[in-house]
Amino acid sequence: MTKKNFFQNLKALMLVLVAAVTLEATALVQYYFSQKGIREEAAKRAEGLLEATSNEILDVIDQGEAAVRNNIWIAQWTLDHLDSMARVSYRLVQDNPVVAGSTVALVPGYNAKRPLFAPYVCRTDTDSLQILSLATPEYDYPNQEWFVRPVELNNGYWSEPYIDEGGGEMLMTTYSMPVRDKNGKTAAVITCDISLDWLNELIESVKAYPHSCCILTSRSGNVMVSPAGAEEVRNQPHLSFGTIIERTGWSMTLVIPKQELFASLKRIGLLVGILQLLGLAMLILMLRSYIKGQFRYKALDEKRQRIEGELNIATGIQMSMVPKTFPPFPDRNDLDMAATIVPAKEVGGDLYDFFIRDEKLFFCVGDVSGKGVPAALVMAVTRTTFRNLSAHEDSPGRIVKTMNDNLSSMNESNMFVTFFCGVLDLAGGMLRYCNAGHNPPRILTDAIRTLPVEPNLPLGIMNGFDYKEQEIQLQYDDALFLYTDGLTEAENPAHDQFGEERMEDSLRGRMSATGRLESIKKDVAAFVGEAPQSDDLTLLFIHYLPRTHRLTLHNDINQIALLPGFVGEAVNASKLDPAQAGSINLALEEAITNVMMYAYPEGTDGIIYLDAAVSGNALHFTITDCGKAFDPTAREEVDVNASVEERPVGGLGIHLVRQIMDRVRYERIGNKNILYLTKNY
Repeated sequence: MTKKNFFQNLKALMLVLVAAVTLEATALVQYYFSQKGIREEAAKRAEGLLEATSNEILDVIDQGEAAVRNNIWIAQWTLDHLDSMARVSYRLVQDNPVVAGSTVALVPGYNAKRPLFAPYVCRTDTDSLQILSLATPEYDYPNQEWFVRPVELNNGYWSEPYIDEGGGEMLMTTYSMPVRDKNGKTAAVITCDISLDWLNELIESVKAYPHSCCILTSRSGNVMVSPAGAEEVRNQPHLSFGTIIERTGWSMTLVIPKQELFASLKRIGLLVGILQLLGLAMLILMLRSYIKGQFRYKALDEKRQRIEGELNIATGIQMSMVPKTFPPFPDRNDLDMAATIVPAKEVGGDLYDFFIRDEKLFFCVGDVSGKGVPAALVMAVTRTTFRNLSAHEDSPGRIVKTMNDNLSSMNESNMFVTFFCGVLDLAGGMLRYCNAGHNPPRILTDAIRTLPVEPNLPLGIMNGFDYKEQEIQLQYDDALFLYTDGLTEAENPAHDQFGEERMEDSLRGRMSATGRLESIKKDVAAFVGEAPQSDDLTLLFIHYLPRTHRLTLHNDINQIALLPGFVGEAVNASKLDPAQAGSINLALEEAITNVMMYAYPEGTDGIIYLDAAVSGNALHFTITDCGKAFDPTAREEVDVNASVEERPVGGLGIHLVRQIMDRVRYERIGNKNILYLTKNY
């Protein structure tokens, strides 16, 4: 071997070693950050699931507490009318489907004639109601936890889960509140029993991953619900995430096996290792060929063809990452959408994406700095991150902030992404959005106007930047047009740009979403002529066409019968529990009856409009009439602690409305009375 060949071989060996170390270091860094990202994503997914499940449980808890609070003043009245006391529990159970049983139990010795008195109303297997008595020596209600603790605490109290032998005969928890007489003395305890049978199905359905499980424990640490296989999951390496359910003291723990969580990462790591070995093997072969002078034009041509083939594959992969089927939601009639992306090279850095989750349209448009393969790689990371985050996060501000932090932490190439993220509530039309240095979208109503946006930084520039979230209410027939600067900066042979004025001219007139984008592309093509495309071009068009609800009533008390069907449809169109339709209907009956009685003089015919709309996180009702000025909210709050003799006549109806609805507001506009009622969820 000559000295020259020796040094050539040594240089080749050093090059292989450097390449091997570099590839391995890159793989380790990628593995570390990927594992970290998976952990963070699992934590956010678990947090979202636990919060949603906790809210479902609290919804039932809230209904039980509200049922007790709404009936406690009646229980106070029955302290002097013990024969009517069972009716309180009967009404409480009858009016609240989540309540399995109820009693008003006297404090021993409070009534001399009846030292122990506790009529109990509960549901039977046939869902009928039966009345029992808990005032038996065997049951001994004065020493039951549900009786003792609220008296000691002088406040409402949720009991430990128990099987109520001699009462409801089921696994339940009880909410109790002390009942005080007119002198402020604790005279009785009013309760509502909530069956816990439904918890098994709910907790078993909480799965962040196929083999994860959720465990529910009581305040004292007793296991309430533990799905089959939970012990096996806990005995292997795992991640645990927990939360406390307010007021009950219950703990909910989500357990995720590490083997399942990181399985895909291990498979990818194995694949990367194999590819590294193949790459090193190819590098060795190439170096040997180079040293021996075997590189020929044919080899270079084959390599060029292979690269072109890989670029074509990359183009197909990139296009497969964005939605391409239009209309995207053929079963919906409240949206008309279209989108397109035209890269300036084989692959590009523009992106768009959209999908519907929980009746919300999540969408985005982005533009990566630069072009070609580097921009395409950043585009793929950006789109994947958006999908992963928006799968469980509803706030566009938090989505954009987390995306920025992730991209900034790994942005060694100093590339950035202008990005617009929006979340449209399809039920109410509220659009929440966050702009990260992107071109402001256009809103198409009767005119074309620019959506106001905060001047936030693009993604990937500064870690920890505080992105401002904004919102705007969209109305029926409004449309949103999003684009990248490849549209306005498209140049003709004279280097004139297409510009925003020509863009807005192309947006005028009415046509379908697909027709709109085709029209814009034709206008751009006609303008640029033979000039080569200088930048990626992306367009997204969203036409909002929601449904509305209105009920027209005459000033006739018999028309109250039309309310249940209307309220049921409105509740079903919202996120409210259908079980709340009954209480909402009761509040609307009281409010509309007041309008019929006081706004219109007796014998006067009139029209009452009841509108329902979903907006944000609430169901809104608006009652409008043209009667004489009548403000039901002007009535003073009813003192439910006062006796019947001391309490002034009237006011119970609006008191009931205030108890059921979360917000009640009145306005007099012109000759119209307008009453707004809001129920949050």
